[in-house]
Amino acid sequence: MNAIDYKHFYNTVGRMNGWDFSRLNVTVEGAAWDFYDEVISLCKPGDILLDIGTGGGESLLSISDSALLLVGIDHSKGMMETAANNLDKSARSNVRFLQMEASQLQFPPDFFNMISCRHSEFYAGEAARVLGSDGVFLTQQVSEHDKMNLKQAFGRGQAWESRKGTLKARYITELKEAGFSRIQSLEYNATEYYQTPEDLVFLLKYTPIVPDFGQNEMDFQILRQFIEEHQSEKGIRTNSERFMIIARK
Repeated sequence: MNAIDYKHFYNTVGRMNGWDFSRLNVTVEGAAWDFYDEVISLCKPGDILLDIGTGGGESLLSISDSALLLVGIDHSKGMMETAANNLDKSARSNVRFLQMEASQLQFPPDFFNMISCRHSEFYAGEAARVLGSDGVFLTQQVSEHDKMNLKQAFGRGQAWESRKGTLKARYITELKEAGFSRIQSLEYNATEYYQTPEDLVFLLKYTPIVPDFGQNEMDFQILRQFIEEHQSEKGIRTNSERFMIIARK
């Protein structure tokens, strides 16, 4: 999936679902952290927080009591439409959503105390510019070996041909070059159990794990075989591999 195809896919998903996977029946074993719990733990009541790649704003709205002002940005018009609807329903007065590219942050220098970014592209130089002195930047990203048994079954997938650790190394280098210090990185490889085939189909439909999933009838044959081979008493087994970087300016 090239950049143009991904943007189209992400925009379509934004209108249909936002970035909300709360309806999935999935059990996770071995996750070392919850990203937005980590954000809360480092956030002060008077802070101004920027969330890059906020999707439908579901996670940002859930932590709105943790900061004075929370701003979520996303390049997708579809995601921002969903975020606006979610904001209206929440009646939160300290949250703002703006359609914006992460490569061109339209904020003054040193404006934010904290920046979070989960599963979205960011630009270290822009993050450094708008983050104040001693500000904190946190990002969680999907590692190359995430959902590895699914990608092996389909013979294609997100970061399918990338070597493990490539993205983490790149982002750490870029953060150092942008002037960040005290850079810490963590990672985990958890086991996931999806309770029903419908849960797995929902995941594949609304994420880019297997590009163009469902456009070929063979995909459903592959999925049926995958489910037979990875079904257990706990559910249909795959993995969730993540890394997190915490850096201070």
